[in-house]
Amino acid sequence: MKKNITVIEGDGIGPEIIKQTIKILNAIEKKYHHEFFYEIAPAGFSAVKKFGNPMPKKTINSCLKSDAILFGCIGDPEGDKYSNGMRPEDGLLKLRKEMDLYCNIRPIVSYPSINKSPIKKNILKKVNFVIYRELTGGIYFGDKGRYENGELAYDHCIYSKNEIERIGKIAFKAASNRKKKIIVVDKANVLETSRLWREVISKISYDYPDVNLEFIYVDHAAMQIIFNPRKFDVILTDNMFGDILSDESSVIAGSLGLLPSASIGKKTPLFEPIHGSYPQAKGKNIANPLGSILSSAMMLEYFGMHEEKNIIEKAVNNSIENRICTQDIMDNLYLSSTTDEVGDYIKKYIENQ
Repeated sequence: MKKNITVIEGDGIGPEIIKQTIKILNAIEKKYHHEFFYEIAPAGFSAVKKFGNPMPKKTINSCLKSDAILFGCIGDPEGDKYSNGMRPEDGLLKLRKEMDLYCNIRPIVSYPSINKSPIKKNILKKVNFVIYRELTGGIYFGDKGRYENGELAYDHCIYSKNEIERIGKIAFKAASNRKKKIIVVDKANVLETSRLWREVISKISYDYPDVNLEFIYVDHAAMQIIFNPRKFDVILTDNMFGDILSDESSVIAGSLGLLPSASIGKKTPLFEPIHGSYPQAKGKNIANPLGSILSSAMMLEYFGMHEEKNIIEKAVNNSIENRICTQDIMDNLYLSSTTDEVGDYIKKYIENQ
């Protein structure tokens, strides 16, 4: 199978984690006789400095022509000095909008051999759920501004029936292939947009009579993710709530560096780890590449390469169980592995299977 992939390394640790991810994909390519063609494209702070734009048109065009986008991370504390009103992070928002990537998928899994989570082990046992977050609507994309000499600010939260319906159908389909349980997280006791979410999702549920539907408020969901995470299988929620809850859920895995994500929509899908650019670790060979590597596994699953996706996940689990891990998930920093060592270990595991 031949696939064209646009690679956006981005800022901070982005180039380092993408390097390891490509290393793994090269092993998959050779083992399963695929052909992956990569085009490196600029974005983020590095693109602002060079082109005056965090998401140049050339990058957008490359993404539109590709079968998938493999994304590192963007953002830099120096970004404000060069931005002219555009932050490096604005580039990612622009890309999501251009590709119409309205559905963000974030799997949350616990790893028994990692002891970095503050949550008790008996609570974490066999946690496995996935968050479906609406990605191109809501308060992040509504009108925003200030009045009265900057002393009065506003952010509008707007959702349409279509925006809710299209991600709702994807989430229900996923739930029907898992444990047939979906929980919608909202704030319907306060927000009119949440009430619309409930109306639209309730109507969709009639087409999935075998899927159990439950609505809970976001504050209750935040508590349950910590106290009873096994309650969840598929979570469906809006843009802002999904952003917050998925980052909160990283405490289940023990590190933001472990969590992958996929963003899908009408055009080219995007795959990226959920962590930021972590500029303090740039160039130190200590960044955790597993979130990025697992994101590539999600990309392979999207391509229909299920065996290839499974072997990457097995390799990652094996590296964790054998303590070939970066310092963010190791109890003893002196026994931690470098970014390169983790990538090399996973590559060899795949080659030797």
